[in-house]
Amino acid sequence: MAHGLDHVVHAVRDLDAAAHLYRRLGFTVGARNRHPWGTHNVVIQLPGFFVEALTVGEPEKLGDDGFSRLFGRYNQLFLERGEGPSLLIREAQDAAADAADFAAAGIGVGEAMRFERDGKRPDGSTVRVGFSLAFAEDRAAPWIHFAACQQHHPENFWNPDFQHHANSATGIVGVTMVADNPAAHRDFLAAFTGRDVQARDAGLSVDTARGAITVMPPAAFAAEYGVPSPAIDAGPRLAALRFAVTDIAAAEDALAAGEVEAQVDSDRLVIASGTAMGATVVFEEGR
Repeated sequence: MAHGLDHVVHAVRDLDAAAHLYRRLGFTVGARNRHPWGTHNVVIQLPGFFVEALTVGEPEKLGDDGFSRLFGRYNQLFLERGEGPSLLIREAQDAAADAADFAAAGIGVGEAMRFERDGKRPDGSTVRVGFSLAFAEDRAAPWIHFAACQQHHPENFWNPDFQHHANSATGIVGVTMVADNPAAHRDFLAAFTGRDVQARDAGLSVDTARGAITVMPPAAFAAEYGVPSPAIDAGPRLAALRFAVTDIAAAEDALAAGEVEAQVDSDRLVIASGTAMGATVVFEEGR
C-alpha cells in the first residue's frame, strides 16, 4: 500500500517562540497541547500533513513507558545538541501491521503504541482524538527517528479551518535529509516507505503518496537551497521542510509582514535554519 508523509516533529527549546515563528512564516498555528509523558506541542495543519512543533515542557513526567523513551527522552537528548526536525512520520492504516512489517525488515523498534485523549473543538465541545505509532530505526542515522502514525479518530483531528494559511501553503512537497553517504540509507527508506528509491544527482529520492523524501550530501544541499547545510558530524539530519504554495507573492508578503528574511528565487523562497530554529523552510510555487 502506498503511504504518504503524515507529519514531521520540529523539536524546539521554546515552544511559544516556535509558535510565534510559524505565525511569522504565515501559518495558522493551533493551541498548546500537553502529553502525559511531558512533551508539549503546537500543530500546523495542511491537508493530510502537519508540522508538530514540540518541546519537553515537563521533563519530570518522563517515565519508562514507550512514549517517554522513544518520543520524550529522544527529543530531550536531541535538544541537548540543538533544535530542528527530529522525527519523520508517514501515515499508517494499521500501525500494528506496520510494526510487524518493520520488524520483518529488520528496522522495527518494538510493537505499535496507542494513545488517546479528549480534545476541545474551537466551540468548546469535547471530542476524542487518538493515534498509534510504530517506530522504525535507520541505524546509519541515530539523530533521526522514524515512525508510522495511524489516526484513530481522523474526523476529530483534521480541521479545515486550521488549514488556511496567509502564505497560501496547501501541502507538503517533501522533506530533505542531509547525509555524507546517501546510498547508506537506500535500503532503510525502501523498507520504511514501501516504495522504490531513485538515484539522483549526488543523492537519493523516494516519492511517497504525499511528499518526497530526498537525501543529499552537505555540498549538494547548500548548492540546491543557497543556505548552509546543518552540521552532520554526529550523523545525518533532517534539514529542509518544503511546502507547496499557490501564490509565491502571498508567501513573500507573509514573510515581509513577519519580518522574516528569505532567499528569493523566481518560484521559491528559502528561510535558513538559523532563522527557523534549526529547520530550513522552503516555499515552492507550482511544484
